[in-house]
Amino acid sequence: MEHAYGLYTHIQSNRRRSVALLIGLFFLVYIMVFAGALAAETMGGDASLQWLLQRAWRDTVYAAPFATIGTALWIFIAYRFNQSLVDMVTGAREVTRQEEPRLYNLLENLCISRGIPMPKLQIMETGALNAFASGMNEKQYSITVTSGLLQSLDDAEIEAVLGHELTHIRNGDVRMLVIAVIIAGVISFFAEMFFRMFFYSRGSRSSSGDSDRGKGGAGFAIVIAIALIAVAWFLSVVIRFSLSRKREFLADAGSVELTKNPDAMISALRKIENRGELEVATSGVMEMCIDNPREGFQDIFATHPSVDKRVDALVRYAGGHDTGPLAVPQYEDTNRPEGEPDNASTQAPQDAGPAGPYGPASSGGKPFLPARPPIELGVPTAGTSPGAAPSADPGPWGPHGGSR
Repeated sequence: MEHAYGLYTHIQSNRRRSVALLIGLFFLVYIMVFAGALAAETMGGDASLQWLLQRAWRDTVYAAPFATIGTALWIFIAYRFNQSLVDMVTGAREVTRQEEPRLYNLLENLCISRGIPMPKLQIMETGALNAFASGMNEKQYSITVTSGLLQSLDDAEIEAVLGHELTHIRNGDVRMLVIAVIIAGVISFFAEMFFRMFFYSRGSRSSSGDSDRGKGGAGFAIVIAIALIAVAWFLSVVIRFSLSRKREFLADAGSVELTKNPDAMISALRKIENRGELEVATSGVMEMCIDNPREGFQDIFATHPSVDKRVDALVRYAGGHDTGPLAVPQYEDTNRPEGEPDNASTQAPQDAGPAGPYGPASSGGKPFLPARPPIELGVPTAGTSPGAAPSADPGPWGPHGGSR
């Protein structure tokens, strides 16, 4: 598959960048320890800034092994039990082929086509339209889809969603994101512990009699400590969120590579957009979803690129066709306020998207979809807009036409 060689190269590069970011995120823990030590030293009384910094550095060196062990233990516990915690939060249940043959067969076919181990398949009972992959290793990996998604998407669209989540697993995105969330949680815990300790214990320690303490540095030291903690927390959040944005483009591309059907991925995204809010899910779970409608300040805290940007990439670089926003009668009916008349008949039909020869779910289409021609990822199609010409821009997935 020469056309995908550049995609795999880009994925490997993205993995290395993610590892580097996670290492940097881990070292933020030590910054928190130093800031806490500096604040603790100021509670012993006033002293020169140089003296306080030296003592804080000494305390950090002593505390570093304990901080490392504590963080590693935190990660180990999360590694072993994160999937159980996710299931407990979402209420998802595992399903078998006998219970959900349509869904199970679609996922199994994708796994067989690429020799990928079959992850667990789970369903979350909610009218919201969303899906996510979770787990830290092959024994834990699972793909969860909502019941609303199954009711609103046809077979080709569900296959595209499953391909997206399967790509997250294959690329190691799920494991990286879980680790980032864990370490960010450690930093948030340290930050909260520091502020509680500082505001409730300030002044409880008496000044020591060291002759070289000096004076006048306590105020500056507190400002430095608070600034370090604020910066560490802010960077941990930004890094944590930035890990998932580029990966969504790659997962969309991976889905197209698996299904050979960019139109199905586009119509699935159009149906899911702004309908994926999982009310019971934590922010960490929402970051793993195919779409996270929760928005942040000036996009800096957005965990996902907008659906418009993702669809534009699929249109320009995978030859897809965008029909624009799609109505989903099942979703609208489920979320219609009491007393409001049913106006589903005035909305566009469920299969308003490019269903092609596969048909909507309601038509009883077979879960074993016919073969489709290969897709040249990263090769813009001429005529995607009036007067458009092929471009050398490789898009969000990197170059794909190069030889080995």
